[in-house]
Amino acid sequence: MGFEQFEIQLIASVVAAACAIPGVFLVLRSMAMMSDAISHAILLGIVLAFFVIPDISSPLLIIGAALSGVLTVSLVELLNKTRLVKEDASIGLVFPVLFSIGVILIARYAWNVHLDVHAVLLGELAFAPFDRLIIFGNDIGPKSLYVMGTILIINLFFISLFYKEIKIATFDAGLAAALGFSPGLIHYGLMSLVSVTAVGAFDAVGSILVVALMIAPPAAAYLLTDNLTKMILISVVLGVISSISGFWLAIFLDANIAGAMATMAGVLFVLVFLFAPDRGIIAIARRRSHQRWEFAGKMLAIHLLNHEGTQDEERESQIQHLEENLRWKESFARRVVHYSANNGFLLVNDDRLVLTTRGREYAKESIVDN
Repeated sequence: MGFEQFEIQLIASVVAAACAIPGVFLVLRSMAMMSDAISHAILLGIVLAFFVIPDISSPLLIIGAALSGVLTVSLVELLNKTRLVKEDASIGLVFPVLFSIGVILIARYAWNVHLDVHAVLLGELAFAPFDRLIIFGNDIGPKSLYVMGTILIINLFFISLFYKEIKIATFDAGLAAALGFSPGLIHYGLMSLVSVTAVGAFDAVGSILVVALMIAPPAAAYLLTDNLTKMILISVVLGVISSISGFWLAIFLDANIAGAMATMAGVLFVLVFLFAPDRGIIAIARRRSHQRWEFAGKMLAIHLLNHEGTQDEERESQIQHLEENLRWKESFARRVVHYSANNGFLLVNDDRLVLTTRGREYAKESIVDN
């Protein structure tokens, strides 16, 4: 593996970690699309800043992009506060307008500058190692690695410093206000963090990967844990795995690296979505199946208990009569009997069902619970 390949994976991993941290709170606040809005809308700030100082390496472009991200959040909040437009609709109204203005300005006034739409949407990680940071004539590594490393440290510092406030404001804004915190200030601080992170990752990876790394790993982590600290850590780990596996997928397919990484982020989410121990689709299906058989077993136990000691006990305890009394098909009735017998609730003697002591207690508890 060449050193450039190692640097690409390192840059992508740092970007993934930096994006995952604020992304957790976007997912918890049901604001996932805000990352998409900001990552697109910052193009307008980059273009306007370029018109002021026509130098694509100028720090002013980063400042302009960050301000554009904050503007996006402000406009979305302004529309949302009118109560005439919901938040998702506000996002869908604001960012296409700002992004489109940026694209039009590029096409009209900056067509000969490297601010093309392809770079905006996809980025090109393959070129990131060639943009070096030179200090006093010494090459100390890729510039984007230091930019994203600094942003990662800022994100960690901000979340660590205001962890309690952000946590309370995220889960209960009313309680945060009652405790003297300012939910609005926390919100704008968090959105500014998202803006700065998106701006830093914009040039190297493009908006698609920014959105993928901000949302897919936290969304997957949300299915794996209820603990906020663990969710942040899992999000970072999943983001790094997405980046590294996506890089090798791109090498194998000879495809765009950022696109492959975004694909792997989606693949990891789908795997978690299917196989998460408690909230995965398969776990939910198993739980529902178990609940179905458990409920049917309760009905059968109660039915047998109600007819114990009666004149029709022998008739009502026959498997073939369950279809008539409980409206079960014979195949389903036999499966319920099999389930109940395996759990020790009843015994089967020549198609006659007899409650065990355990089954009798189970039926009594079920009646009390209901």
